[in-house]
Amino acid sequence: MIRAAEKRDVEQLLSIYESAKKFMRGAGNLTQWTGNYPSGELLEEDIDKGQLYCEENEEGRIVFCFVLAEGEDPTYRYIDGEWLSHEPYGTIHRIAKDGSLPDSRGTVKRCVEFALARHSHLRVDTHRDNFPMQKAVEREGFSYRGIIYLSDGSPRMAYELVK
Repeated sequence: MIRAAEKRDVEQLLSIYESAKKFMRGAGNLTQWTGNYPSGELLEEDIDKGQLYCEENEEGRIVFCFVLAEGEDPTYRYIDGEWLSHEPYGTIHRIAKDGSLPDSRGTVKRCVEFALARHSHLRVDTHRDNFPMQKAVEREGFSYRGIIYLSDGSPRMAYELVK
């Protein structure tokens, strides 16, 4: 069951993000989500905005989490490439799963299904070294559109899906 995250979930969500960072490092992605990112404060801000979601298993343990942001993402205003559509969209950010759980497979698929039930137009970006995420979003029908730049100037590979 995917639900809105609550502040009581923050400790478990931080643990899931730490697990995801370890997975990324093991897959050769050494520079994404470094240091204290994402922080507990950032997760609480996302919860306050109503844009952080999580899926619980039958035992009440969080399997995965993600942000589904509404409206324009400022980092997507400029793209070294071309968007398919300029219609309103939702943006998926910071997908992370608890890889120790057997029901964590299909995370991106379930996240995208949830997002598509709310938006017919989705965007997502990822680090150039995050090959598992690139493959996962392409498998779910996203097409690579070009490079966007975060506020600190870091490049990210941008993908888009129009239903």
